[in-house]
Amino acid sequence: MKTLLKRVYSDYLMPSRLAEYEALVRQAQQAGYHQMSLRAFVEALAHDAVAPKTLVHRHDIDSDLRTARKMFEIEKKYGITASYYFRLSTLDLGLMRQIDAYGGEASYHYEEVADFAKQHHIRNEAELRRRFPEIRERFLQNYTWIESRLDAKLATVASHGDFVNRRLNVFNHEILQERSLRERCGIVCESYDPELLGQFDVYISDRPYPVYFHPLSPFEALGRHDRICLLTHPVQWETNWLENTRCNVRRLHQEWTW
Repeated sequence: MKTLLKRVYSDYLMPSRLAEYEALVRQAQQAGYHQMSLRAFVEALAHDAVAPKTLVHRHDIDSDLRTARKMFEIEKKYGITASYYFRLSTLDLGLMRQIDAYGGEASYHYEEVADFAKQHHIRNEAELRRRFPEIRERFLQNYTWIESRLDAKLATVASHGDFVNRRLNVFNHEILQERSLRERCGIVCESYDPELLGQFDVYISDRPYPVYFHPLSPFEALGRHDRICLLTHPVQWETNWLENTRCNVRRLHQEWTW
């Protein structure tokens, strides 16, 4: 019952936290942090030119494009950039082009492994792994289609986490462990690459109410850590009744049909 009540509060009653996000951006700026996209950070690494204090903003757009746009407006207000990763279900080419034109990064939040399992009703880990060649081809098709529609190169990508991945212990980013697929796509890095994550002093992800952040608040990290990566999801920062209801119904339907 407590879990259900927390979910109801998070999805329908929680006040907007966007003022908190703006306060974080402002405080990081005042503390001398260079706030940037993941792509910009990777490029700086390649040239050994990472700023002494760096805060990388990564947004996974699982849902709620409305709040994603508001976060983008806050970033423009302070002249910083971020990475936005869009699922096929949240793809907004207009917003992605705006982010790219501004100097940020708009790329792909992929989930072909989970989608394939749900589509083909696969509930066995070994069987799903056996189908990886087909899944990789599907990823390639989706990735190149997005690039062609955007007329822009997608340098980095980010794996989405789905309930199917957790149930079967098979994760979307596993298909990119095949180096040849990355080379065919021209992908510089995946957001969960151990080599990339090892470049940060701390990796922070937002969480639903009442935790909000793990393993610590980004406000606490400022001044304590020089290289910070902050993963956020718009749905954790502002309630959107219509969108959250749609997502909850979709999740129940997927659970039932899988």
